[in-house]
Amino acid sequence: MYYFHNSFQPYPIYQREFNQPHYYSHYTNRTVPYQQPKTDYGKEPFTINIAQASKNNNTYRTAIWTGEHLQVTLMNINVGDDIGLEIHSDTDQFLRIEQGQGLVQMGDNPNNPNNLTFQSHVFEDSAIMVPAGTWHNIINTGPIPLKLYSIYAPPHHPYGTIQETKADAMES
Repeated sequence: MYYFHNSFQPYPIYQREFNQPHYYSHYTNRTVPYQQPKTDYGKEPFTINIAQASKNNNTYRTAIWTGEHLQVTLMNINVGDDIGLEIHSDTDQFLRIEQGQGLVQMGDNPNNPNNLTFQSHVFEDSAIMVPAGTWHNIINTGPIPLKLYSIYAPPHHPYGTIQETKADAMES
């Protein structure tokens, strides 16, 4: 049995005969509804429409895949809010904006979080690279929620992390 991951839920593909088409060929005009991930698919093969998943995510942070060497999370930053100034001493981070706009701030002095010498306006399709040991923050400056995904290498959050709100994230 094979699994097709297209909307966070594994759909079995049964092939009774070698030439028989898989499940989806019977439903060519059917749209599979988006479902919010409630589990971490880490260490398993997994594919996803990351743009759609990011735009439909309503949690502050959800880890959708945590492996041994990297982690993928979805984030939703409310209007006027921010990620919060943070530093990851041993983790490089890649972020991509899928919806909204914001201001990225970074500083490379690990002893001074107030020395944010790098600032850049970001918007849909922007990519942000944060080297390990760099203070960073993203502020949502737009009129709609800022939707993004982040890749950490190595993983930064515990396997299966789901933080509904920023307050939940600050508590953990």
